[in-house]
Amino acid sequence: SEFYEYHALMMEEEGAVIVGLLVGLNVIDANLCVKGEDLDSQVGVIDFSVYLKSDDDIGGKERNVQIAAILDQKNYVEELNRQLNSTVSSLHARVDSLEKSNTKLIEELAIAKNNIIKLQEENHQLRSENTLILMKTQHHLEATKVDVEAELQTYKHSRQGLDEMYNEARRQLREEAQLRQDMENELVVQVSMKHEIELAMKLLEKDIHEKQDTLIGLRQQLDEVKAINVEMYQKLQVSEDAMKEKNEIISRLEDKTNQINATMKRLEQRLQQAEKAQMEAEAEDEKLKQEYVNKSESLQNEFSQKEKQLLQLETDLKIEKEWRQTLEDDLQKEKETVSHLRTETQEIVNLKKEFLKLQEKNKQLKSVCEDQEAALQELASKLSE
Repeated sequence: SEFYEYHALMMEEEGAVIVGLLVGLNVIDANLCVKGEDLDSQVGVIDFSVYLKSDDDIGGKERNVQIAAILDQKNYVEELNRQLNSTVSSLHARVDSLEKSNTKLIEELAIAKNNIIKLQEENHQLRSENTLILMKTQHHLEATKVDVEAELQTYKHSRQGLDEMYNEARRQLREEAQLRQDMENELVVQVSMKHEIELAMKLLEKDIHEKQDTLIGLRQQLDEVKAINVEMYQKLQVSEDAMKEKNEIISRLEDKTNQINATMKRLEQRLQQAEKAQMEAEAEDEKLKQEYVNKSESLQNEFSQKEKQLLQLETDLKIEKEWRQTLEDDLQKEKETVSHLRTETQEIVNLKKEFLKLQEKNKQLKSVCEDQEAALQELASKLSE
């Protein structure tokens, strides 16, 4: 063990066996030739003919040279055949793997086709459902449009009637206001006339008081002026006539004041009635305005509800479009996978063609090798002869 390295062949268990075999062969000198890394199979030929001498081979150097060249050619052909066998086995393994992958791809292609058919059926069903939904939404929208138009028409008619009633009430209010203004003007005139009558009455009363004072003075002076009684009697007669006329004027003025008071009472009653009618008209106008506002608010609420329904339908249509877009994208992806599988199958077909070409080349090389072996056998038979 001290003469060999730890990884030497003689350190193994087979080293003793090899030594025993060599001793048994009684070989003086030998060449151990190991070609390649495959130690399980026969990889080379150990030629002992160079080291063996016979009587026939002493003078045949040229013959030995030819045999060595033939052996070298044989070794080259065997080595080439071995390499071709290894390439053929690797190609067989590759073809098997490609066939397995091809079967898997065919199965996946069939599954993908089934999925595409299912997706196409689902797409057709979804399109039919989408058309039905669109038709339903269109019918619903048409019905809602008809309802909205009818409601707008009724709203316009009711608004027109309310406008007419409002205009009539405003016209009556203007007439009542004009009548009230006329009555107020007449009342002002009557009040001014009453003030004038009161002033006239005051003047008449003052005049009457003055005349009564004069009468009292005259009566006091009557006893004193009996001498001039005749003259004063005439004057008294004249003054009495004047008093009668003035009393008649006063009575007429009193009648006129009574008539004025009666007319003022009637005017006040008419004014109260006009104010009451105006208040009733204003209350009715306020009531009509409130009804008009409530009706407009209800119509606005209904219109907002219709708008919300339209927005909901638009969102549903948008969701349907997005879903349809996703389905189209999935279908496009499936088409891309199918095209990719087709390219892979085309590559597999090309590999099969290359494999067939290699098989043909292998057959040609085998035929060449067989021809060379036949030639070697003929040469060996000739040499043995």
